[in-house]
Amino acid sequence: MPNEPLVPNDLLRSLAHRLKGVDLAETVAYVVLSLGAAFAGSFATVFLVPLVQPGHPLLFGGSLFDAGGSVEIHVAIFAAATGTFALMRWQAARLGARLVGRYGMSLRRTVHARLIDAPLASLADSTSAEIANVLTYNVEIIVQGFSALQLLLVAGVTSAVSLGFAFWVSPPLMFGAPLLVGFGLIASRVFGHEQASVSRKYVADMTQLFWHSEDFPRRLRHVRSFEREDAEKASYGAISARLCHGYERQLELIASGRLLLELLAAIGIAVVFVLAHRWHGIDQPSLIAVCLLLGRVLPYMVSTRQSFQQLRSAAPAFELWQRYMRLDSVRLPVAPSCTATSVSTLHITRMRLRPPSTGLDVGDLVLVPGELTLVCGDSGIGKSSLVDVLAGMMIPEDFAARVGERQIDFDEYRALVRNGAYVSQNVRPWQHSVRECLLWAAPEASDEMLLSALMDVGLDNRLAGSRHGLDTTLHSSSSRLSGGELQRLLLAQVILRQPFLALLDEATSALDTASEIAVLSAIKHRLPQTILIVVSHRTSVAAIADQCLTIGNDRIRTATVKADSPHAAPLFGSSNRLKS
Repeated sequence: MPNEPLVPNDLLRSLAHRLKGVDLAETVAYVVLSLGAAFAGSFATVFLVPLVQPGHPLLFGGSLFDAGGSVEIHVAIFAAATGTFALMRWQAARLGARLVGRYGMSLRRTVHARLIDAPLASLADSTSAEIANVLTYNVEIIVQGFSALQLLLVAGVTSAVSLGFAFWVSPPLMFGAPLLVGFGLIASRVFGHEQASVSRKYVADMTQLFWHSEDFPRRLRHVRSFEREDAEKASYGAISARLCHGYERQLELIASGRLLLELLAAIGIAVVFVLAHRWHGIDQPSLIAVCLLLGRVLPYMVSTRQSFQQLRSAAPAFELWQRYMRLDSVRLPVAPSCTATSVSTLHITRMRLRPPSTGLDVGDLVLVPGELTLVCGDSGIGKSSLVDVLAGMMIPEDFAARVGERQIDFDEYRALVRNGAYVSQNVRPWQHSVRECLLWAAPEASDEMLLSALMDVGLDNRLAGSRHGLDTTLHSSSSRLSGGELQRLLLAQVILRQPFLALLDEATSALDTASEIAVLSAIKHRLPQTILIVVSHRTSVAAIADQCLTIGNDRIRTATVKADSPHAAPLFGSSNRLKS
């Protein structure tokens, strides 16, 4: 995937493309409110002149800024203009906050949806820490960039209106405006490259910090067992120091840019005073009005500098977000799931897959609902890849199968096994309670069904000792479930799911041998219409398996079937050999 850095202009276009429909309409309303606030603020600023110099006529504006009338009337007009400015700016801020919130929500939803639908192969080089960063903190940086874009919009509108009023008040004095604009452009460009470099490093260091935060309790046990606490502290401290330096440097760059901008603004305003002194015919009220208007612009020039800094900080974060948005989608179209009532036996006649690097050829694999197939062998030899293909989550190089006498391709196979359940040893429930975890798998299940499934996997006694029952929390210190109990809970999800195909990839690794046999036997008994495939390093599971796929050290894959299996005879021929 391309990894080219985004320049601010590219980022602005990308941010703008994310605005559609209601968001675009509200953005227009935001611009209108900001423009109205700018006009009201400039009007109030100019109307300060007759209050500062009561009784002095204003040579600009005619009757609009008539110096006649009482001070009370002038104060009332000034208060009304200032109040209008404050209300419109407040409403614009509220609207802007809503836009920023929805923008962040959209970023998170779309990238998460893309990850959910992405091919497994496209995530092979992605670390879990980087993905966690993309889904969490990284989006916050992009949202700050979007907020900075709003501030830039307000600053631009306000500056344009204020300078327009100043030109109307005294055209001669505005000969200094190009100088001010030039100074502003210089200030916005200074330190730009360093800011982008610091921001890119900051995003990378934040990803490293996620590595130290992942699955912390298990990581802590590992660190302590090796007596590497000091090394872990040093590593975390080094990353924290880099983040500290990066954050400090970003603020220093902002402060330096602000200092430069303020110094240049001081020079620009001094030039205006020199012009006023040298240019005859410029009255004092006009000079006061222009200086007040330029004073309104100065804070926005400073915020503009900061907003550009935030946009540069958002660029690498947005680049990382876009990299994951470029992932393809493999989500299957909605189709009715095939069940055991319509499918009795699934016969995979030919299948070739990679990894492993040498490839794996599978031939004449018969999968029957109600039977258990054990896949065993050395680690890293291709078991998980085989299961990924059988689950329909990874596309093989070659595939042929049949259901009964009907030949099917891999797309038809994926539709067939869509009603499935895949549980890995590395999956830990993320829900809050036992009830939420089980209802996630079977939303319509009653409490009786939930308790029955828990009894099948031997977790009922554990909950009987908890006063919260099904509402027992999974991760709190007072009711935390052990690794084996969490695996039992996931297996209870499989029972409630009633899948056509269930794949358990080391899903009983945290159980002892006797418990593993008992739980797998219960699942097999409860799911007579389910094809059950179990990956395990324990050969004891073979005692309850109907057939075994064994991957040996000689890298030869062979299938053996129990003599009493209804499909034993065909598989004992030469075609039962699975080879690399």
